[in-house]
Amino acid sequence: MQRLIRAVFLAFVACVGSLADSKSSWGQDQGIADFPKLSATADWPYWRGPSRNGHAAPGSRVPAEFGETQNVRWKSPVPGRGHGSPIVVGDRIYLSTADEAKQMQSIVALDRATGKQLWAVALNEGGFPANNHPKNTEASPTLASDGEQIFAVFFHHKQVHLSAFDFNGMKKWHIVVGVFNPQRFEYGYAPSPVIYRNLVIVTAEHDGDSYIAAFDRTSGKEAWRTPRPSSISFSTPVVAYVSGRDQLLISGQELVCAYDPVNGKPLWQTAATTYATCGTMIWDGDLVFASGGYPKAGTFAIRADGSGQVIWQNNQKCYEQSMIVVDGYVYALTDNGILYCWRGADGNEMWRQRLAGPVSASPVLVGGLIYWANESGTVYVVNSNPQKFELIAENKLGTDAFASPAVSGNELFLRVAVGQKPNRQEFLYCISGP
Repeated sequence: MQRLIRAVFLAFVACVGSLADSKSSWGQDQGIADFPKLSATADWPYWRGPSRNGHAAPGSRVPAEFGETQNVRWKSPVPGRGHGSPIVVGDRIYLSTADEAKQMQSIVALDRATGKQLWAVALNEGGFPANNHPKNTEASPTLASDGEQIFAVFFHHKQVHLSAFDFNGMKKWHIVVGVFNPQRFEYGYAPSPVIYRNLVIVTAEHDGDSYIAAFDRTSGKEAWRTPRPSSISFSTPVVAYVSGRDQLLISGQELVCAYDPVNGKPLWQTAATTYATCGTMIWDGDLVFASGGYPKAGTFAIRADGSGQVIWQNNQKCYEQSMIVVDGYVYALTDNGILYCWRGADGNEMWRQRLAGPVSASPVLVGGLIYWANESGTVYVVNSNPQKFELIAENKLGTDAFASPAVSGNELFLRVAVGQKPNRQEFLYCISGP
């Protein structure tokens, strides 16, 4: 009897330890533990969320079906135009936006409960580039927060600028990151800031001096700067815990590269992808995945142990949008609107399904369901089932959707627009069940 009791006790301890490790792994390995004032379950503090891969916190649930009036908690007008995703910190939502007529770039704070605008602060006026890609905006980077301040990156006056603000919109510091003046491809700027430990990491790639640079979160003082190839690309890097260590991953320039996020030193690189990519890389185990771009198409799986081994590749592309990996399977809604499911280990195609493109927004995973919008404002909700395609719902909001969603608890936040110039108006929707 004592042996039985002891066996049950040990099994219980092992189970609790496993659950604790799982909970810790979801947050700590993705870096959220570096910011004690952030909540991994309640906040969506930067690009692709607290796990940096589009996964909402375990236990999150949002409605699969919604529309202009169905399951809408509130709908709030957003001034200007931008493709930056909303971030959620505490009881507030923050957005970047730009008034292109006035050449003004701003950040906006909204009340999470009601959608009411609390304040708006202009960071810059004037100095917009003469040309930009019609699908890009002057406010495409997503903001980032460490739970104490907000970091914003904007491109103007032929430079990339990085600013830090408190939650009342008061500027704490501002620096010029570096020159950014594309000549061959005048398509604007897009990468979002990445926060890692005590650093804010910013990327700028064009046909000039390209770089990844890191700055102290408290002072803005430069910590390190690493050169990148001189060619236009738009991808936001990501810090992933892969192959037993933190790696700063980025695609583009016909390469997939990994750097040490502590000091910017190269870890490894592999010939893969194409010149320009926009999506952020994803990972699973010791494999990393990248897709793009321009001028060629391709999706690649690479072993991130330093060998640089390309495990598989195909000729499909997610150029502007990122992909998502769930339980070892990669899901990709390609530019032409075909949703693929590939087995991450070997690239085997599990299924494909024609939906509708083009696509710019990246997906989120909530409660086993993938939410993915195309540019026309159709949001597909698909079960993450590698055995067969299962469309759970097809929803429509607005007339165009370029920003990726944010998820916090049981709320989904979507930035969409209605109408065309000069009557185009952006809105932020809060989707939530009863």
